[in-house]
Amino acid sequence: MRTLVILTLLAVLVVAATSYESHESMESHEYLNPFLNRRRANDFIQADTRLRAITQERIRERSKAHQEHQRELCEDYYPCEMYAFRHGYAAAYKHYFGGRRRTK
Repeated sequence: MRTLVILTLLAVLVVAATSYESHESMESHEYLNPFLNRRRANDFIQADTRLRAITQERIRERSKAHQEHQRELCEDYYPCEMYAFRHGYAAAYKHYFGGRRRTK
C-alpha cells in the first residue's frame, strides 16, 4: 500500500512537471494561430546574400571603366593582345584601334 501511494505521488509530480505551461510560452501567442501570413513571414526572412552579390556584380559590369572596356576589346583581338604583352594595353589599343571607336 505504501509503494502504491509513493508511485501515485511520483506519477502526479511527473504529470505536473511535464504539463506545466510557463508564462513565457504563452507570450508568443502561437498556441492560438501557429501559421503566419505571407507579409509577416517575409519580415524576418532575409533575401539570399548570393543573389544580392550577383545583382551587384551585374550592376558593376554595366558601369565599367573606360580603360577596362579598351582592355577587353584588345583581349578579344589576338594581335592586339600579343602587342599588349610587349607594350601594354593602352598602347596596343591605340595602335590597333586608333584610340577611337570605329563606326560602319
